[in-house]
Amino acid sequence: MSKSRSRARVTSDDVRRIALALPETVEKIAWSMPTFRVAGKMFLTVPDDETSIAVRCPKIERDELVLAEPDKFWVAAHEASSAWVRVRLAALDAQELTDILADSWRQAAPPRLLEEHPELGVLTPEDIPEDIPAGIPRA
Repeated sequence: MSKSRSRARVTSDDVRRIALALPETVEKIAWSMPTFRVAGKMFLTVPDDETSIAVRCPKIERDELVLAEPDKFWVAAHEASSAWVRVRLAALDAQELTDILADSWRQAAPPRLLEEHPELGVLTPEDIPEDIPAGIPRA
């Protein structure tokens, strides 16, 4: 993949493609929006306007992210007491999106999957297949 492509603005289609490439991830509509789950645990939502995502993030790290990069990260009022953070897609490149989704997936994945997929500690956009149809569960 060229550097120019990895720096291009990411879209909700990129989010879906990367998320569904993660082991045993399925897409499910909940609250009238796409959500992504591993082993039944949600790790990603794509709100209606598809300009942002919500991902798992430990509260202490979340607070640091929001303070350090408020144009990129924020906490929705209804998620203030949970370990989730919102991320603006326009502020991300493909590598950062890949890292954020893999990190959120790791937080929800059961130990069995973490042991089976140690390579998910470090992913690059080149690791993600281009041809994953939207809404197709990957197992």
